[in-house]
This record gives sequence, structure tokens and C-alpha cells, in this order.
Amino acid sequence: MNSEAISAITAKNPALKASKAKLEAMEPGAYVMHRSWGFGQIKSFDESAQKLVIDFKGKKSHAMDPAFCIGTMDVLPARHILARKETEAAKIAELIENDPVQLVIDTLSAYPNKACSAIELESTLSQVIGEEKFKRWFSNVKKQLIKDPRVGVPAKKTEVYVVREEPVSAEDEILEAFGTTRSARRRITLAEDLLAASIKEESKPGLQSVLTGLTEAVRDSNQLDAAERLYGAFVRDELARILGHDAAKLNPPQAELIKEVRGLSAIAEKIPVHFQSRFLDLVKETHPLEWREIVFALLKTSQGKFTTECINFLVENGQSDELALTLVRWKTEQNLRAPVLLWIIKNRHSKKFAKLLNNLVTPRLLSAIFFAIDYEALQSAGTRRIPLAEALSDDSDLISDLLATADTETARDLANTLLLNQGFEELTKKSLLARFIKLFPSLQALVAGDAEAKDEQLIVSRSSYEKKRAEYEEIVSKRIPDNSKAIAAAREHGDLRENSEFKMAKQDQSVLMAQKAQLERDLARARISDFADATTDQVSVGTIVDLRDVTNGKAVRYTVAGAWDSDPDNHIIAYKTPLGQALLGRKVGEHVKLKIAGVNHEYQVAGIVRSADAKV
Repeated sequence: MNSEAISAITAKNPALKASKAKLEAMEPGAYVMHRSWGFGQIKSFDESAQKLVIDFKGKKSHAMDPAFCIGTMDVLPARHILARKETEAAKIAELIENDPVQLVIDTLSAYPNKACSAIELESTLSQVIGEEKFKRWFSNVKKQLIKDPRVGVPAKKTEVYVVREEPVSAEDEILEAFGTTRSARRRITLAEDLLAASIKEESKPGLQSVLTGLTEAVRDSNQLDAAERLYGAFVRDELARILGHDAAKLNPPQAELIKEVRGLSAIAEKIPVHFQSRFLDLVKETHPLEWREIVFALLKTSQGKFTTECINFLVENGQSDELALTLVRWKTEQNLRAPVLLWIIKNRHSKKFAKLLNNLVTPRLLSAIFFAIDYEALQSAGTRRIPLAEALSDDSDLISDLLATADTETARDLANTLLLNQGFEELTKKSLLARFIKLFPSLQALVAGDAEAKDEQLIVSRSSYEKKRAEYEEIVSKRIPDNSKAIAAAREHGDLRENSEFKMAKQDQSVLMAQKAQLERDLARARISDFADATTDQVSVGTIVDLRDVTNGKAVRYTVAGAWDSDPDNHIIAYKTPLGQALLGRKVGEHVKLKIAGVNHEYQVAGIVRSADAKV
């Protein structure tokens, strides 16, 4: 803005005089970062309205009061990386591809003292790179930054990246940090960084203190859990080897830390991904007679990439046939857990594992997948994503592959299982059900039946609705979680083929899931009524009807009530019952044949009154 515009603004709001420099920077062409709108460019200043006109992403020609912008918007210097992305697009693209460390240095150089927090740096760079590519790109760049003497890399995101005035070698930086910390975890991390920095020969003598301190940390610290201590011992041994020491003489040895088989699953869950392969080698070396059983047990409870590592390890060690048999047995026992199932479906077309998976891709596997998804949905809280459910939805060929050998009845059973599953939203269920119907057109009746049930409303009283709602809450909040705990406890009892507790808990689960689904359908169809609009022209819901037996003249009175209000002992009948249906629509004087208590009767409708008008 020019001086006249600034004078006019400050005259109107004297408090802005202290921000004159910032107002002067708000000139056409300047790039800005707004707290709410994000990155943009000032296009012009509307003097008549005394407002800036700014182009933001998705909001062009947005008029803003400069006084409001003082506290919510920063004008970026021309050398800021986001500004340069607009003015030097080709140069920035070249840095992203070929010299990412220099890109980081240029980014930091635009900040005061050439430093900014890790959070701010990553936020800025993600806008330059693009959010989809940034995570992988920065993961690789960070490894280069650790080795680069020009940049100081923080240990925590709350600390700062800084461009150094004088380059410092990675070894010197790590050595300095190592000497100032007593944290065992931090020392392991620093030693790991040291290994990643490619230690130079001339630096080795000065790093002996790191090996000594790391050895003490692994041996003596009570901060470390079993997984951290094992990984620390691995880093220690790698460093000892590079520095020319005999790692076998260091205590405690890695083998000593995994001699107890019982704790290996807990260790496997926490070790770093790049250590998983070495961990399995170590298991084999430490337990030469029982390593197969141990690795199969680890596979059974594995998560993420460790599942792949276990399978590759077994295949590479000649256990392909045993692995194939074990996976089939786990499938039969419904003992295949989600991570293993996810690996199977992702690798089902792999040439490397074709023989291994040949007998697994069957309708029974789809049943196991549904069970695993349902189980995870019941165990998880809130709306946590279920990777196996997402894979089933995203892989358009998976259901057709799994149902290739299925008959119609098997497909129908699986489709019904899908409809009762807790791990899918309703729209996803419909999408998946459409894939069933494409293969088995007769299953269209499932959709038609479901739609018909949803279209027909149920007239109910408020009291019966509240009772039904309480029943639903009891099942969802108490009985299903209790059943899930019972299933989990029963699993721990061993072989599921002989496990009566597990079978009973699973049967209970099927009943509960069916009850829950039925209650959901009923509650969705319910229309609460006080029956005040009932008509007396004919028998309708909310009326009391007097009947006279044509044979003996005896009188009987029935109240036709809502769908969930039956109380036969007090002659209250729900309109959905056969007796209620027979009476609906009858007028005074008409005859109706009814079967009551197994005996046929003919009655004449003697009178109709509204239940809302009847005296209590």
C-alpha cells in the first residue's frame, strides 16, 4: 500500500501506527500466509473500500481489511520458499528432484537466524512438495540431513533445524550430544545416527567413549524395556564391529536377551522395522531346535511389515510346505488374524507365493475375513479404520476371486454375514453386496427384502419404543463387549477344534449380532404415536373393539395396540399379530371369524372406541 492509504488507515485506527512497516509490506504482488486461508498473493488495494484484494487457493479476489490482517497474516519475504515456488518454479522443481538438502537449506535461510522448528519446516515443505509425496520424500531427505555438516538436525519436533555458520561433522555433533545426555534411549538413537552417518576412519579413535557409554546404557539402565534393550545391544554390536572390537565379549549378548521364548511376541511388536529380519535370524541362532514353532507363533500374532518378514523367513528357510498347511489349518479353525489375512489377499496373485496360497483363496477365506473384520470392529473404539475392511472394499476383484468355487447357498450365507458385519458402513455393504449379486443374480432378493423391510413403517407407542431402545443399548454397550471378552479369553485356552468355550462364545456372538441387526432395522422403521388420531369408523391401531360371540352371545373386548405392545393376558393385542390383522378395517355390525386358543369363533363387531378416550 502507498503512504496515502496507510495514512488513511492509521488515522482511522491510531493503534495501527506501530504496525506501519507491516502495512507497507502489503503491496500488490507480495505473497502472504494467512492463519485461516493459507498461502496467497496480494493482487491489488481497493482504495475506495480500503481493502486488500487477495487470491487464495479456492478463493480468488478475496477482499480483506488490512487492519484485520495485521494479526492474522504474514507477508512472506521474496526469498521464502513458497514465494520462490511461484516465481522460480523450474529451479525449485530441480532442487526437489536433485538437491533436496539445498532446498531445506534455502527454506531455513529465509527464517530469522536461519532456523525454524521441525514442525514449521515440515509444514512448509509439505506445501512445496505436495502432501501425498512429502512423507516419503522427507524420510529420505532427513537421512541425508543427518550426514550433512551444514545443517543441525533436532532430536525432537519441538526443537529447531538450523543452518550452521560453520559446518560441523556428523560425528562431532553426535559425540557432543552423546556426552550431554544420560538417557539410555537417547544414547541408542544417537549411536544409530552415528552408524547412518558412515563413520570415517580418522574419526574412530574419538568414538570409543560412545561405545563405552552405549554398553553401559544397555547393560545397566532401568529405563529400557526388553525390545529397546535388545535393539540397543544390536546397535552396540554394530558399532563395536566398525570400531574393531569383538562384540561377542560385550554384555549382555543379544542371545541372552531373547532366551525366554515367552516374551518374544511382545519384543517383536516394538522392535524397529529394519531390525525385524535380523531379529528372526537371531531367534533361529538362539533357539536352533525350536525356532520353527517360535516363528510360526510370532507370525500368528504379527502386525504390519513383520507379517511379511515372518513369511519370507519361513519360505527362505525351507518351510513353504509347512507354512501352506498351517495357514489352511488356521483358516479352518478361524484362527487367521487380520494382518495375515491382509498379506494373503495382497499376495494372492504373486508368482512367488502361488503354490503357498493355492489352497487358501476359497469362500472359506472370505468367511475368515468377515470374522476378522467383525472382531476388530467390536474390539476397536470409535471410528478407527480397519485396514482389512478397506482392502476388501478397494480390491474390486477380491470377492469374485474368493467366490470362484462357491455355490449359491454358500454365497447367500456369506452375503448375510456381510449384512450383519459391524466393520462396514451401510453404503459399503451395499457396494460389496452388488459384487455378490453380479456373480449370483438370485441374491438380488436380499436387497429387495431389505428395502421392503425398510419401507414398511411400524406404529409403536413411546413406552414400547423406549423399552426396545433400552434393549438395543444393553446389547451394544454390555452384552456384545462381554461376549468379545469371552471370545478373546476362550482363544487363550488352546486348540479351537476342542475348545467348547470358544464355540459357545461364537454361537452367542452370532445370536447377539442377529439380535442387534434386527433391533436396528425395527428401530429405524418405528413411528412413535399416541394413537390420538385413531378413527372409530372402523377398527384401527389405537382403538378398543367390543365383540359379541354369535353362538352364545358372550362379549369380549380387545385393545388393538402398537406393534410392540402385546399383552394377551389383558386382551391387548399388537396390530401386527394375526388376531390384530383380522380385526383391522372391520366396522360395527360386521362379522369376523377368529381362532382363539385353538378354537374357531364367529364374532360380530359390537362397538369401537378410541383407546385414548377410554377411562383408565
